Amino acid sequence: MNETLQILYNHVSVREYQERPVEEEVLQQVLKAACCGSTMGNMQLFSIIVTQDEEMKRKMAPFHFNQPMATKAPLILTFCADFRRFNRYCEFRQAETEAYSNLQSYQWAVTDALIAAQNACVAAESLGLGFCWLGTITYNVDKFVEVLELPRHVIPVACITMGYPVARPALTQKLPVEAFVHRETYHDYDELAINRIYAEKEASEETRNILEENQLDNLAQVFTQRRYTKKDNEYFANVLKETLAKQGF
Repeated sequence: MNETLQILYNHVSVREYQERPVEEEVLQQVLKAACCGSTMGNMQLFSIIVTQDEEMKRKMAPFHFNQPMATKAPLILTFCADFRRFNRYCEFRQAETEAYSNLQSYQWAVTDALIAAQNACVAAESLGLGFCWLGTITYNVDKFVEVLELPRHVIPVACITMGYPVARPALTQKLPVEAFVHRETYHDYDELAINRIYAEKEASEETRNILEENQLDNLAQVFTQRRYTKKDNEYFANVLKETLAKQGF
């Protein structure tokens, strides 16, 4: 197994970091890797907000639900779907400037931003850093537009804390590869397939602890009744729709 595969196969989310700052040379390597990924038409429709200032972390903290890692991580990278730069390019080259004010364009830019983010993560792990994706960026998208002073045609889509780990967490239980792979066409999941795919995960000590903590019968109930409820999802979906319209998509 080569080094890249070892990094990918052994990925864990790191939520506790040393006080040691991320050196500028290391940061530049991570950012360069992010900017070398595949993009739509090579338009590179993303931007990266680098946060290291303690005051800025404090401003962002309430919108990250005051998670400790959002203030204690030495480095936060926020990846934005960004058509602003390309639209300005079109403006200054006498090309149409409103060709990309639509959902299709947003989808292109989101894809570009997420590819860049994953490239950055792989590079970070190869350099000895740990990281964790913060899902709160999608919950409070409107608040992050304000605090990061994002102009029209820019939307934050991924936020990642980075730093040198205090300790390496244990690997989490993943579904088997067969859960994700379909040959030639999509093959739907019957009950037997679902039972087979989730059997090992449901039998793990990690799952048993989660069920005991939540006093529920299975993981599906934990997700729908505790972690990501219908009420919350619908609320944040409306926030996203309104913010997309405000930002020109």
